[in-house]
Order: sequence, then structure tokens, then C-alpha cells
Amino acid sequence: MQRYGWVIRLRPDQRETYLRLHSAVWPDVEQTLRAANIRNYSIFLHQDLLFGYYEYVGEDHDADQRRIADDPQTQAWWTLTDPCQESLAEPGSGHWWAPMHEVWHLTGEPS
Repeated sequence: MQRYGWVIRLRPDQRETYLRLHSAVWPDVEQTLRAANIRNYSIFLHQDLLFGYYEYVGEDHDADQRRIADDPQTQAWWTLTDPCQESLAEPGSGHWWAPMHEVWHLTGEPS
């Protein structure tokens, strides 16, 4: 299992729209994420920053990310959510959400 953290800015004028959309994420979008080996996906909000975290249990993250991007329902979902966001990713990186680098992790089991 691999852990991924991502960050993006939430546009203040789109805050209520974004929160409303995420109060009822489309079941097809959730199913696509599960089929692409994404588990325990959470999005947290702090002021105007969104922090996304998920666990990846597959073998080919890039291929599964393409599977998500190719899904028509996910593409329709993104037409609603993307205008709510302002990317912090490096230009030319190919990312919308900026990847975060893990600097520490506490395991669940004591040593």
C-alpha cells in the first residue's frame, strides 16, 4: 500500500459550491476510484487549502490514474469541481493537485 497526499487552493467564492458537491459525491465517481485501487480517500479543508489523502493498493498507479481520467462520469464531475480550485502544482508537471511529500509516518502497531 502506498500513501499519497495532495494539496490545492479552494477559491473562496466557490467554497459553498465545492462543499455542497462533496456532501454527496456521485456514486459512479466513487466506484471508479475504488476500481482504480484507491482506498481511504479523504479531503480536508484548512482555510483556503484542500488537502487530499488516499491509499493506493494497486500495482500501477499511473495506469489507474489514467483509468480515472478516462472515465466519463469523473470527467463530468471535474467540470463542476475544477472551477472551484486553483492549482498549486508546478507548471508543466501534468498535475492539477500538487503532490505532497511524506516526511513522517506513525505506524499503527507499537514496536
